[in-house]
Amino acid sequence: MDLVLNALIFLVTVLQLLRFFQMSEGRSTARFKSALRFFTVQSNILCAAAALLMCFAPSSPWVWLLKYIGTAAVTVTMVTVFVFLAPALGSLKRLMQGADFYMHLVTPLLALVSFCGLERRGMGFWLALTGMLPTALYAVLYGYKILLAPPEKAWKDFYGFNRGGKWYLSALAMLAGTFGICVALMALQNMR
Repeated sequence: MDLVLNALIFLVTVLQLLRFFQMSEGRSTARFKSALRFFTVQSNILCAAAALLMCFAPSSPWVWLLKYIGTAAVTVTMVTVFVFLAPALGSLKRLMQGADFYMHLVTPLLALVSFCGLERRGMGFWLALTGMLPTALYAVLYGYKILLAPPEKAWKDFYGFNRGGKWYLSALAMLAGTFGICVALMALQNMR
């Protein structure tokens, strides 16, 4: 069953990435490259790569750790959509259409079921903190792109994390939320 779930995570993600790559008149690498700036896309790629590796090396502790980090990252994506982005936009429907439905909900749920239900090995607190890496690294990238990058390389604040110049509150909230998710995943891993 775990092999099936991991293969599904990989296949669903690849199919959604192909949707970003397709355009009505053909293929566009610019559209695909543009999609890569979103944490949603990056976290789903990470989780899909880990899921694929789990299909071939399920007993490897390094592959299991990568799967944990990928699962934590897509869980951050899902929770952020429900807790922050949907209320900020006033609509969940917009965030659950097309590829977003799979990347915001389906892949995270598949990853949670496979990792917490079928890949339990137990986890210590310090190891659980590695799940914060994607959020922390993305926070640095996002902060640079919206606050410090030259105009030609800057990103629009598409997540709204710098509303009113309060990026530091958003950073703290995201890191605290990620910490909570990591602790919850650790607790699920350690359930008897």
